[in-house]
Amino acid sequence: MLSRLARLIRAIGHWLEDRTGLWSVSRRLAEHPVPPGTDWRYVLGGATLVAFLLQVATGVALATVYVPSTGSAYQSLQFITHDAPFGRVLRGMHYFGASAMVVLIGAHMSRVFLTGSYKFPREMNWLSGAALLLLTILMAFTGQLLRWDQDGVWSAVVASEQAARIPALGHWLAHLVLGGATVSGPTLSRSFAVHVFLIPALIFAGVGLHLYLVLRTGVSERASIGPAVVDPATYRAWYRNLLDREGQPFWPDAAWRDAVVAVLVVGTVLALALIVGPKPLGKPPDPTIIIASPRPDWYFLWYFAVLAILPRGIEPSVIVLAPLLFGLAVFLLPLVANRGRRTLRHRPWAVVVVAAAVFTIAWYSRLGVRSPWSPDFDARPLTAQAIASSDSAVVAGAALFYARGCEYCHVIDGQGGSRGPDLTDVVHRFDHPQLVARILGGGSIMPAYTGKLSSTELAQLVAFLESRRGSPK
Repeated sequence: MLSRLARLIRAIGHWLEDRTGLWSVSRRLAEHPVPPGTDWRYVLGGATLVAFLLQVATGVALATVYVPSTGSAYQSLQFITHDAPFGRVLRGMHYFGASAMVVLIGAHMSRVFLTGSYKFPREMNWLSGAALLLLTILMAFTGQLLRWDQDGVWSAVVASEQAARIPALGHWLAHLVLGGATVSGPTLSRSFAVHVFLIPALIFAGVGLHLYLVLRTGVSERASIGPAVVDPATYRAWYRNLLDREGQPFWPDAAWRDAVVAVLVVGTVLALALIVGPKPLGKPPDPTIIIASPRPDWYFLWYFAVLAILPRGIEPSVIVLAPLLFGLAVFLLPLVANRGRRTLRHRPWAVVVVAAAVFTIAWYSRLGVRSPWSPDFDARPLTAQAIASSDSAVVAGAALFYARGCEYCHVIDGQGGSRGPDLTDVVHRFDHPQLVARILGGGSIMPAYTGKLSSTELAQLVAFLESRRGSPK
């Protein structure tokens, strides 16, 4: 019985191979030679592909339950998270998978940049990888919107407002982002279609092109064993000779490292999903609530911080010029610097560029977490220790300081927001008439309270501020 089953399986295999040739093609692809010295630094591209496939698998599972309509999207995510079998784990894997994909593709492009692997004949490899980076960012943005909570909705509003500042195309781009004049059902349905259908299809096509180019031009050798200078006239012959002499088959000599890293990527994402879980949903979307401080996901937080601290006058220019200059630099790099030396000792500027990029992203991400430019709507009323007075007028003024929203923007003894100046020792900077004038007249970002405070309330608020002695400056 077993022998007949084995013969049947072999017969089916021979038939498929005769009609399709898949086995022979797969074998040639698996055994294609790679240069000697391909080590753990070469696994980042494969790891990024694994993260993308993980996103596809978990995304398909989530899409079977998710309802892309304004009336049901939020509730369907609540159901997935709390009631659907394995829903919390799937959402967690999709969230952390997105983070893994962003980190890995950034690390992969940094490695290619540092090793000069974008030089001849691999210019198109770099450009296709840059296109995949852009698609990854777009997929991350549209995925954030699909959560359809306050953060997701307001992030779409902020993105459309930024797009609207682009000369000539701004209105059209803002309309494209929102699917209309404002956030509505078309915004969600358009983002769902782009996130689930369009971008994954483009990424699959981009990955196919990228892998084809890698097979056609070969894996870049380590700079230390390559020619002293990359010369398009002689490089291809040198590379073929290297593979003929010292090339190793990808399978199994190099593939096992990719397999190990693939297991690590999936295992890490699964562990984080089980232990930490998905990003909690914020409050249900309500565009009428203007007291909101939307926060993008962590990989956009640094850009959010950069835009938040820009002076209003130059913000439109930066929104247009910064991405344009970055795109031009990425596009022109392999075209204008496709020959020459690849070793880092001859290209120290490459290390400076990558280090500066990492430092900038880390610095502004930290600033984005703090968000000193945003009111702290979670500020609690001042404690008795912070008020440090039993005078009825001072106590009433402290209550007004919170009730009127002053504490959202001003710190008193470490409590409150940091959008405005610290008022712990304000009495050393303003006298009585100046305090009254500032409260009633407001400031550049401070509302005026003329007509909003009674004379008694004004006196109580000033009494409270004048009780803040702090330490003289």
